[in-house]
Amino acid sequence: MTDRPQVTIYTDGGCDPNPGPGGWAAILITTRADGSPYEREIGGAEPDTTNNRMELTAAIEALRALKKPCQVTLRTDSEYLRRGITEWLEGWVARGWRTSGKKPVKNQDLWQALLAEKQRHEIDWQWVKGHAGDEYNERVDRLVAEARDRLKEPPEAG
Repeated sequence: MTDRPQVTIYTDGGCDPNPGPGGWAAILITTRADGSPYEREIGGAEPDTTNNRMELTAAIEALRALKKPCQVTLRTDSEYLRRGITEWLEGWVARGWRTSGKKPVKNQDLWQALLAEKQRHEIDWQWVKGHAGDEYNERVDRLVAEARDRLKEPPEAG
């Protein structure tokens, strides 16, 4: 058992179209000292990106938002994110950031940033089926769409 603060994080990212304008979001859930729940939403957008980059960015930024090392349950509907960090990353590093097919790993910059956060926290990476009624997964998906859609809004007339 750890004495690190426990945090549950839901992440999501996406583009429309892919590649194109993208958004990312995370919901961080913890318990205050008095036992009451505390939730924090974070998110952002980029004008020209990919779904996978936004999925990775959501996890990185959520973990960076934690002020000290924590015990984290990170829930994502992205198999790319979950499998990449739990199954593929070790091999990529051992092969000098090359895939098993000897090609450069896509999004290496973000994988390296995520690896740095992984080393700071104890993380249980969990996959959750997207668009299947999970309250927080549905909510983080809406936050992604809102962030992405703000990029498409015309500037206000002055």
